[in-house]
Amino acid sequence: MPDQEKRNPLTYKEAGVDIDAGNEVVERIKGIVGSTRTEGVISDLGGFGGLFALPAGMKEPVLVSGTDGVGTKLKVAFATGVHGTVGIDLVAMCVNDILTCGATPLFFLDYFATGALAPTQAQEVIGGIAEGCRQAGCALLGGETAELPGFYPDGEYDLAGFAVGVVERSEIISGRDIRPGDRALGLASSGLHSNGYSLARKALLEVQGLALTDRPSVLGSRTLAEELLTPTRIYAATVKSLRSEVKLKGLAHITGGGLLENPPRILPSGLGFVLDTGAWPEPPIFGLIAQAGVEKDEMRRTFNLGIGMLLVVSPADVGRTRELAEACGETVYEIGEVLETPSIQPGVTFR
Repeated sequence: MPDQEKRNPLTYKEAGVDIDAGNEVVERIKGIVGSTRTEGVISDLGGFGGLFALPAGMKEPVLVSGTDGVGTKLKVAFATGVHGTVGIDLVAMCVNDILTCGATPLFFLDYFATGALAPTQAQEVIGGIAEGCRQAGCALLGGETAELPGFYPDGEYDLAGFAVGVVERSEIISGRDIRPGDRALGLASSGLHSNGYSLARKALLEVQGLALTDRPSVLGSRTLAEELLTPTRIYAATVKSLRSEVKLKGLAHITGGGLLENPPRILPSGLGFVLDTGAWPEPPIFGLIAQAGVEKDEMRRTFNLGIGMLLVVSPADVGRTRELAEACGETVYEIGEVLETPSIQPGVTFR
């Protein structure tokens, strides 16, 4: 007891939480967050809640929300010290999901948690989140930076994101209008996106013994780290352009579950996809992963294999859809069609 009486007062910082570092992060990111401000934002950074006004003129606005994280792709960021791109992945994984309903992204919220807050690292991560929001055309409305001592290894953090968009009730894309004979178009991915990294890291780094600094010949001049940290493509501008010109009957974001499990989620009962595996070039990173002994079906149910978003349109709209998507910078492939199936449960077959 006498020793305790002489001890200096215990502080939050001594317990592992540096409030001053948190305040520094807020000051560093004010301009970054401000760069994402859109017309609907009616609050400033630092309040207890972010305020956003719904677009005027909508008859029956329906809010669409989505949440996701970056997963073990973060382990590559930790190993390389490159933190400026994983925030784009965070936004992409959430925004691409809500696009499938026909939603226009409105705003985004993030959750950044770490054991000991490093302001420069946090600034880089949040800078990437802001870049993702700019690409998606939505505002970074708010977020939480949590310092949790003892919860994470030194230098590591976790991310979660929350996207909110809006769509007219009458314009919701539900897949209910999909019919036999409709065509499946694929928008090219930028690589692995942010899915299957636990398997990819196991296959590449452990089984094959590659280092992140290696430059496998199939990747050209890129290091393995550069390939693995390529940000997820955000399809918001493309979907917006397409929706104004053609009828999109269905959209499937090819994330966890890959090409085997995601496309059937948008199909009515009694229909299935037949996908032509030779209709698009598979990026070499997937072949490199498969060399570790990953079987074809496991690849198909884990990775996007080069298709980041699948669109369903009528045969008459294929040409116009391709034209508009390419004008937005997309690479487009006609990858299959919708057929009747004897199974009540929708599925995917490959040919």
